[in-house]
Amino acid sequence: MPIIVNLDVMMAKRKMSLNELSEKVDLTLSNLSILKTGKAKAVRFSTLEAICKALDCQPGDILEFVK
Repeated sequence: MPIIVNLDVMMAKRKMSLNELSEKVDLTLSNLSILKTGKAKAVRFSTLEAICKALDCQPGDILEFVK
């Protein structure tokens, strides 16, 4: 898939665990894990917004397009 999810990289930079992020964005661990591993087929803008707020980053820091 040409969309790469760099959520784990941003979490490491912010020293935030999956559990902590899950609580901040109000997502289950399993759904957040699916997104983190790149297995998600879609992401809601509201979810992306919540993640960006929690990690203090931009959507482009989390999602990357690779040909």
